[in-house]
Amino acid sequence: MTAVGANDTVRLTVINPNTTVAMTSLIEAEARRVAGPGTVVTGRTPAMGPASIESHYDEALSVPGVLEIIREDTQADAFVLACFGDPGLDAAREAASRPVIGIAEAAMKTASLLGRSFSVVTTMNRTVGRAWDLTRTYGLERQCAGVHACDIPVLELEEDQDHTYAVILAFAKTALAQDGSDAIVLGCAGMAGLPELLTQQLGVPVVDGVAAGTLLAESLVRQGLRPATHGELAPPPPKAFTGALSAFGRQG
Repeated sequence: MTAVGANDTVRLTVINPNTTVAMTSLIEAEARRVAGPGTVVTGRTPAMGPASIESHYDEALSVPGVLEIIREDTQADAFVLACFGDPGLDAAREAASRPVIGIAEAAMKTASLLGRSFSVVTTMNRTVGRAWDLTRTYGLERQCAGVHACDIPVLELEEDQDHTYAVILAFAKTALAQDGSDAIVLGCAGMAGLPELLTQQLGVPVVDGVAAGTLLAESLVRQGLRPATHGELAPPPPKAFTGALSAFGRQG
């Protein structure tokens, strides 16, 4: 893969791992807003999976739908996985052999460049442990000063946007005061579009993973960089799958 010039087309597929089309539209709009003029963004919604992802159960059952999109989409130069749990990220990277960016990793690593520490403001309290797990996976536990859940269900984020914004703003202020952090990471793809206004109100950088992931994926493609395809990230070995997963089998 060679580097892509500034005027060449980059094709990004932004996957919403849940099956709520309205959220896919929100995610796609934010990705298009920040993408460069030579980048074509396509939002994709899985054909199967949960309406929202708020538990380990939801996360596990979202992965086949994500992998189906990656297996079928041979035109994308890179993928953005737009759920803050980064569900199935390692499997997606094995299957894609092209860059796959999870928005939690993108947001946290971006925030780590903007100050000594950051705080995460996420949705449901039951997802806090997962967010902490990801800080350890990505080597950012020392930079993450706290994870705060505002307990707004994912699918309610868009129902009353003024209320949602007020609640997230209040939790972000509390997080900054309690944690002494330098930046805020928004812990849900459904919060896309809020960082600019929150940054103005809070006076600190506010990072949205959809925007961060889109620009990071675009950058990797323009640099001509692909992930390693040997060892752990080699394509999965051929084998048969049965039942509902029979289509996921690979022939040798």
